[in-house]
Amino acid sequence: MYKNLTIASVLGLLGIILGAFGAHALKNKLSIDAFDSFQTAIRYQMYHVVVLLVVNLFNGFSDKQKRVLSTLFLLGVVLFSGSIYAIYLLGVSAKSIWFVTPLGGLFFVVGWILMTLYFTKKLSKINS
Repeated sequence: MYKNLTIASVLGLLGIILGAFGAHALKNKLSIDAFDSFQTAIRYQMYHVVVLLVVNLFNGFSDKQKRVLSTLFLLGVVLFSGSIYAIYLLGVSAKSIWFVTPLGGLFFVVGWILMTLYFTKKLSKINS
């Protein structure tokens, strides 16, 4: 799980760097809506960095559960936040990758649902 913790740490570092870059270099170059989208990408990335750290440090999950949850949340960050970064930092046309952002959001949702199910299963064992 150190690999997942390392990846989460790198994503956290990148989130801070991109946030600072956005606040200082992009704020006056992007429209208000575009800047809000960029900030949303950073926020969701950072939320899921914290989730990745918790998932991989939580002793109640098996290694397989940690791997599955980490994969879902990492795919969410790469697809959701990454597609927004591609649009605003690399100039990729939103029309060409319109489906990638919601797909990343779907990975986030599935990860949260699965984590809820894991906790629910553990709770039912405790209450049995």
